[in-house]
Amino acid sequence: MDSLSINNIQQQTSLPESANTISPGDAQNNFANTLKSAIDGVNEAQIASDEKTEALAQGNIDDLHDVMITAQKASLTLETTVQVQGKAIDAYNEIMRMQV
Repeated sequence: MDSLSINNIQQQTSLPESANTISPGDAQNNFANTLKSAIDGVNEAQIASDEKTEALAQGNIDDLHDVMITAQKASLTLETTVQVQGKAIDAYNEIMRMQV
């Protein structure tokens, strides 16, 4: 992810001063919207990488470095998403093991 999308996610996930008054439904919607925008960002990076790779194969792009950088960004974005998914599942499992 580039710094612009990371800043965007940080702004979306920061709690307002009146965080005590957010209803569970609003919190769920905020979380869902943040998650959806992050997944959309991963998808856009993958699509951009695929398009540049295809254009390189067709001979429409001469800059191999740009294609490789785009592919690496897409790869890192996907890897980060998989790592976050694993951490979220671990956190969920930990919460489920808690005794009340």
